[in-house]
Amino acid sequence: MSEGTATRRRRYTSPLRAAQAGQTRLAILTAATRLFAENGWAATGMRDVARAAQVSVETVYANFGSKGALLQQAIDVAIVGDDEQVPLSDRPEFRVLAEGDARTRAEATGRLLATTHRRTAALYRVVQHAAAADTEMAELLRANQARLRAQVREGMLAVARREVTETEVDAMFAVLSNDVFLLLTETTGWSDDQYASWVAATVARLLDLGED
Repeated sequence: MSEGTATRRRRYTSPLRAAQAGQTRLAILTAATRLFAENGWAATGMRDVARAAQVSVETVYANFGSKGALLQQAIDVAIVGDDEQVPLSDRPEFRVLAEGDARTRAEATGRLLATTHRRTAALYRVVQHAAAADTEMAELLRANQARLRAQVREGMLAVARREVTETEVDAMFAVLSNDVFLLLTETTGWSDDQYASWVAATVARLLDLGED
C-alpha cells in the first residue's frame, strides 16, 4: 500500500468513526434522558441505560465516566434540544428575547420557557430528589441552580432593556422555576400554551415593561 493510499484511507475513515461515535453518544443520552425522567435516579443504573441504548456498559462509562456526569450531560442537551456545542444564549430562540416591542419580547420569553422546561423539568426533579442523599448530586444541584439563575438574569436584561436588581432576579428565578412549571402543568393541568401565556403576562408585569 502506498503512502498516499494510506493517507486517503485515514482521511476518509476518521470522519466516519467520528460520526459513529457521535451517534452512539446521542443514543446513550436519549436512553438516559427517558429512563431518568421515567424511573428516577435510584432506579436508573448504567446497565439499564446501556441496555436501552443497545451498547455495552463499558461504552457508557467510556463516554460519560459516571452516572452523575451522564445525568448532567442529559440536562445540558435537554436545555438546548440537541448536542451541538452552542450555548443557549447564542441561539436564535434566546437572542429573539431582545427583539421587537415589549409584548413581543414577553411572548418570546413564554415560548422559550415552555419549550425548555418541557425538556428539562423532569430531569431537574431527578437531581433534586437525588441530592437529598447523595453529596455529588447535591453539588450538581447547586451548580445547576447557579447556572439557571445566571440564565434568568441574562434573559431579563435582554427583555427589560435595562439593568435589573438582584432582588428582581431572585423573584423571577423563583417564579419561572422548573418547580412552578411542573406544579402548573402536572398538578394543575395547564397546557404548555397556557403556561407560555402566563409567563408572558408575568414577565411583563414583574419587569414593568409597559409599551415601547
